[in-house]
Amino acid sequence: MADFSLDLNEDQLTIQKWVHDFSVDVIRPVAAKYDELEETPWDVIQEAANVGLYSLDFVSNAFADPTGLTFALMSEELAWGDAGIGLAIMGTTLGVSGIIGSGTPEQIGEWLPECFGTPEKIHMAAFAVSEADAGSDVSSLRTRAVYDAATDEWVINGAKTWITNGGIEKVPTVHVVVASVEPELKSRGHASFVVPPGTKGLSMGQKFSKMGIRASHTAEVIFDDVRVPGRCLLGGKEKLDARIARAREGKSSKVQAAMSTFEASRPLVGAQALGIARAAYEYALDYAKDRKAFGRAIIENQSIAFKLADMKISIDAARLLVWRACWMGHNGKQFTSGEGSMSKLVAGEVAVKVTDEAIQILGGAGYVKDHPVEQWHRDSKIYTIFEGTSEIQRLVVARAISGIHIS
Repeated sequence: MADFSLDLNEDQLTIQKWVHDFSVDVIRPVAAKYDELEETPWDVIQEAANVGLYSLDFVSNAFADPTGLTFALMSEELAWGDAGIGLAIMGTTLGVSGIIGSGTPEQIGEWLPECFGTPEKIHMAAFAVSEADAGSDVSSLRTRAVYDAATDEWVINGAKTWITNGGIEKVPTVHVVVASVEPELKSRGHASFVVPPGTKGLSMGQKFSKMGIRASHTAEVIFDDVRVPGRCLLGGKEKLDARIARAREGKSSKVQAAMSTFEASRPLVGAQALGIARAAYEYALDYAKDRKAFGRAIIENQSIAFKLADMKISIDAARLLVWRACWMGHNGKQFTSGEGSMSKLVAGEVAVKVTDEAIQILGGAGYVKDHPVEQWHRDSKIYTIFEGTSEIQRLVVARAISGIHIS
């Protein structure tokens, strides 16, 4: 049996440095600009595609890492550069996760290349689940998909909200939408569909102006009699019919369309939060060493030094939870205690706390745009909200450890 080790291997260290250097050279120089403009950083995405960072090959290789850590390492480094730009580059992987989580091997082979395109013609993808009245309560989705047997098509109607990359038309965008096919079965009556780029009836609603991660496109997506071929039902109709039949008989289903994707993605979202927290910690540490007050560097005061110590401790502890969840998920280990939710919960709350403390260490300087910590604090808050709020993560853990359906 191999000795236990938390050392990263040579390939992981190489990729980590490569993505970090991309963040230093390409992302950070324009981070403040895109935060101010609140626009998709197409030039950065193009450069990421040119060097192979935004590509199916790279993402496939990252997901293939047997430790499950490579994608988390990459996510942390991109968010260290800028969380909004990092999401603009890797938001497509949300749609990819939806396809991998529910699709057949043939569907995965067909649609994953369409999510990225090529450096010469970039594509994107979006994963559309949340609705105005169905955020944390996924069982209340109102978007409907009805099968038209005469044409072997599914007809989708409804509206989604808070969708990363939602409704983008500048480049071909694959939408993966979770809709209700049997409303009376609630979440057990959901299914996932691929909506190919350019499909009639799909449009962008409101594009949201956000507090943070402003370089990431977030919008409503409207589905108005959207017709997709039967082959766009992820997993296929035979599998769906069997699952619906089991649900009608009162039998539990192992997979729910939205939740399977969330469970896989939550540790990676936690890794993004770590990137923000680490950026703020490093900046505050350097500032505290340079800033003089009362004749000495402010880090020589316990009140400042202890803040920095707590920041470092909490970041490292959260990273261990993220790495554990990534390893468990990749190696087929069951999250018996809600380990995926634990990692996202702790990392998200650490990011908010650490960025807040970074502002406090900088004082007035931390409150103005001359320093990036105020932006990092704004960016951090979403990590206690999207991909499941902190309250939902605690509910998942509580249900897992108690075996009781706590409400």
